[in-house]
Amino acid sequence: MIPYPSGSLHLGHVRVYCVSDAIARFNRMLGKNVLHPMGWDAFGLPAENAALENKIDPDQWTRENIASMKAQMMNLKLSFDWDREINTCDPDFYKWTQYLFLKLYENGLVYRKKDVVNWDPVDQTVLANEQIDENGRCWRSGALVEKKLLTQWFIKTSKFMKALSDGLDTPAMALYWEGVQKYQKKWLGDCSGYKFDFIIEKNPEMECEFMTIWVKAPEYITKAKFVAVKPQSMWDVESASSNLLPYKVINPFTGTALPVYVTEDVIYPDGAENYLGIPEIIETDKSFAESVGIPTSISQESELSEAESLELREKICAEARNKNIGGYQTGPRDDWLISRQRYWGTPIPLIHCKKCKVQPVPENELPVKLPKVDQVEKGKNHLAELKEWCKTTCPKCKGEAVRETDTMDTFVDSSWYFLRYLEKDAQNAPFSVEKVKKFMPVDLYLGGTEHAVTHLYFARFFNYFLYSLGLLSNKEPFKALLPQGMLKGKTFKSSKTGEYVRSHLVDCKNDKAVHKETGEKLIISWEKMSKSKYNGVDPNDIIAKHGVDTTRLAILFEVGPKNHRNWDEYVFTGITRFQSRLWETVKNLQDLRNQNLKIEDKNQFESQESSLRKKRNYHTRKITKNFSETYNICVGIKSMQGFLNDIRDSSNDVVALGVEYEKSLAALIMFLAPVAPSFASELWAGFLKASNRVCNSDEIKWDVPLLNQSWPVCDEEYLKRIIHEEDEEEIDIKSTGKMFKKGAQRLIKFQKLKKAVKEDMKKVDAR
Repeated sequence: MIPYPSGSLHLGHVRVYCVSDAIARFNRMLGKNVLHPMGWDAFGLPAENAALENKIDPDQWTRENIASMKAQMMNLKLSFDWDREINTCDPDFYKWTQYLFLKLYENGLVYRKKDVVNWDPVDQTVLANEQIDENGRCWRSGALVEKKLLTQWFIKTSKFMKALSDGLDTPAMALYWEGVQKYQKKWLGDCSGYKFDFIIEKNPEMECEFMTIWVKAPEYITKAKFVAVKPQSMWDVESASSNLLPYKVINPFTGTALPVYVTEDVIYPDGAENYLGIPEIIETDKSFAESVGIPTSISQESELSEAESLELREKICAEARNKNIGGYQTGPRDDWLISRQRYWGTPIPLIHCKKCKVQPVPENELPVKLPKVDQVEKGKNHLAELKEWCKTTCPKCKGEAVRETDTMDTFVDSSWYFLRYLEKDAQNAPFSVEKVKKFMPVDLYLGGTEHAVTHLYFARFFNYFLYSLGLLSNKEPFKALLPQGMLKGKTFKSSKTGEYVRSHLVDCKNDKAVHKETGEKLIISWEKMSKSKYNGVDPNDIIAKHGVDTTRLAILFEVGPKNHRNWDEYVFTGITRFQSRLWETVKNLQDLRNQNLKIEDKNQFESQESSLRKKRNYHTRKITKNFSETYNICVGIKSMQGFLNDIRDSSNDVVALGVEYEKSLAALIMFLAPVAPSFASELWAGFLKASNRVCNSDEIKWDVPLLNQSWPVCDEEYLKRIIHEEDEEEIDIKSTGKMFKKGAQRLIKFQKLKKAVKEDMKKVDAR
């Protein structure tokens, strides 16, 4: 996932990029054609606010930050394909974001309405529901979110919501999405209902044009008697009581004006802030209706048969679709609100004309570029204040018109960027349809789990939309996910005040901490790294102290990338010892190969060689699996350490004359190459200097640099034996009548999923 260019990498960045780099290098050594690209999610409020504070243009601020972070990445020896680098604030990129927006607009998936929205009083902009935490605060500024009535642009994600929900149920998702699909499925909610737009009666207290309501059984929609809204929801503009609100909504199928109540006495669908009350068929609705004086009755005559229900449902929904007021199956969640009242974002390519209303910017006039502004004089950068930039001509009547001054949510840019990597210089389209159809979906996508239900949802929506236009061969953009765990730092906190204490003011011994100045006992905890908690770690300091490859090894060691990790520099003790022993082993090879030794004990020699052959095959299989299936590179490094112990147990004559010894040491250095490429290359250079080679060029490519070597493979006879043993084990598990253990159950489930995925892949290949 592309990072926001903040100016410097944090340790979490280092972790995820070292993981992706190790996997990319490993796959190259397997002989695969690997694209490992990088880009920048460069628009957004932080850059604008920082630029205002420092009195500098946000474009300049952003590009300087990109240069700084790119230099750090290159210093870490990350094998990104920089020829394909993309930047979302580059007009050559956001031209195509605007183009895709217009495609959504042409297909009826963009609309504008007055709505009660979430307003961040600090950053002075609208927020999507997904950008608010459980305490009602903005996830970025921390401010308590307010409700405000504004005219906003929305993308109709609800049109694809049912398909997106169903897409999460495939075997491939269960196998490769690491449980993330469960979070997204829960977030999407029940997609068995339908949405309808109810016009709001004109009222000075409520200027919204319509209220969208999710209905589980639309066949009964004509029998609706009231609408309920949650207290303090976007619709509760008058009070948080259970009284009637000062506006009504019109049932589009009967023309009846329905009263609106603020109440918690009805059962709201998950994710919905309103509810359509139908007392004739729902007992709880009847109870509420009676409590507010609405006459109701429930009778068996009110209920429809299954056939009548389906027929009437389709009739109602068809009428709604014809009127363009909904009628499609979806979940209760709101559509994607993309309007942002800020400068540093992709301009929305629409024009407002008094005569012709809203008109799209012609494609040949894209991109609509952001104007250059003097931040020092302006003080703030909302586009609406840049009068000259706003003036334009209506593309239809050629009369005077004004540009749309809202910019897009940055999630729009990051919902399609991965398609651009395949041909970043494409001039006539946002991406090469031919290349995208050939290479998509992305094989492995790495990033934080915090994007499980936001970025990943919006990216899936865009992919489904483009698939519906015939531009993609796959609905899903990402085959497999590797969600990243959080790196936590040690914090020291006063038990009296709750204030965090800087580490240099703390005496810490035997897991107990005391304030040096006050003598107060402090609380030790592990929390997300933050400047305010004084527990952040600067990667530059670590690299300066330990070196790049040692840092890479340490960041990948001990804990798998999917898990949270408590960061402590004690890890360097074991890593540096491992590196030293490797260096000594290569030096020992050089020394003993020059001594013209002979075999002292043939039986012992052959026994050690045979043992090394078994160990080489065992570790090759295990480490390969760690890099290709589980991605637990930490286990792979641990296996390398064990393999080194096996190698170092060899007698001098085996070191000097052993074919298996030579193959084993070569394999170990190759295993290390994806993780610590520079250090491993130095080891390889030392390995090549050893005289009296005993392996032929088919087994070790002596004239090929380490990073171009082929990944070690198991001997054929070893694989045959292992496969035979696994087949017997699987048959035994399936045939036994005893209670399965959890491990056996997981194995069978995995085998079934894998088989189902293979069948799916065959269908894709056939298509």
